[in-house]
Amino acid sequence: MINTTYHALVLNFHQPAGNLQALLEHQPWDTEQILFALDRMPRTLLPYEDVARVHLSLSGTLLETLANPEFQQRVYGIVDCGSLLWQLQNKRLFNILGTGYYHPVLPLIPEADHKEHLLRWRGIAEHLFWRTNFQGFWPPEMGFSMELIPLIKQMGYQYVLVDSNNVEAVTPMSWAELRYRPHIARHSDHEIIVIVRDRELSDAQESGMDYCWFASEVYQRSKDCNFPPLITTCTDGDNGGWFRNATEGSNFWTGFYTDLLDSARADSAAIQPTFIHDYIDQHGIHGEVHIDTAAWNTGWHHGKEFIQWTGSQTQKDALARIREVSRRVHDARWQAGIHHADQQHHDIIEEAMWHLLRAETSCHFYWGEAWVDRCHQDLDDAIQVLHNL
Repeated sequence: MINTTYHALVLNFHQPAGNLQALLEHQPWDTEQILFALDRMPRTLLPYEDVARVHLSLSGTLLETLANPEFQQRVYGIVDCGSLLWQLQNKRLFNILGTGYYHPVLPLIPEADHKEHLLRWRGIAEHLFWRTNFQGFWPPEMGFSMELIPLIKQMGYQYVLVDSNNVEAVTPMSWAELRYRPHIARHSDHEIIVIVRDRELSDAQESGMDYCWFASEVYQRSKDCNFPPLITTCTDGDNGGWFRNATEGSNFWTGFYTDLLDSARADSAAIQPTFIHDYIDQHGIHGEVHIDTAAWNTGWHHGKEFIQWTGSQTQKDALARIREVSRRVHDARWQAGIHHADQQHHDIIEEAMWHLLRAETSCHFYWGEAWVDRCHQDLDDAIQVLHNL
């Protein structure tokens, strides 16, 4: 039996554009809980720099809000967002994952818009985190398709995270090997390392668990491994009472993770936190897999066929309209390039592109039909802007 089991903790944070500001106006306690959930991480982990290892996905719109001077001033008595962003630069504690700026479900939006989201995220992240190297990629909502591999590689990412229910072995391997080792996925002439999220353990992480239960469950799942297993758990980091509860001992950080860290520090045979890139460097990859086009599970759906975001005709119609407006915006950009348009012309197209990309935010579709009108409003604005050409 292999004594060392490794744990990769991944937390996703996203807020739609303007949402924290709106909550601060109408539901201030929600904004405070979200900011406290973010601020609690470095405050809790700083004494554990030697063992704590946390992967963070932070959407571009969330980073934009946290870096906004006006928002920083409004919430200064709640959380110092400038200091928070500085603390998240701590490479010993945090590994920042690449993602899409407006948090779109990438397989549901036009391929032409994929690179726009990824480039814009890198623009703000490189500025705020003072680095250009981001090893891993977090597909928003874990919405992934094999066709994304060439672009993710082109953007410089070493690995991508996918959900265990969407992974199929190409190379023969056991159940534990499939879940607890890094693999390769290939599309055309491109390949990328795949890191598999354990869905059931992630569900427990989201709802609440203690370290003794987690350690026992991990042991049972990995006891037959003849390799050092990598257990990857991924959830949102600011949703639900388990992450938002500020009471000592009653939230994820002080009710679970510090116990894991204390055990890791005291006993080398205990579960050891790791950064994914460090595990890959030390233990390598194994075998080839295929990833089904799907997302992670939500509170209502399993992620197959993206039913959470496409379940009604209203949602489908909005996604179809996105494809049409995207075509018009990209056609306008192409024409501007052909005819060597002036800067004002390009600025108009850039404004239309901004509205298009924001319309693709996953939250516009996640809540059934409740937020679909927000998608249409941005699409209306994109078309209106194009009329100025």
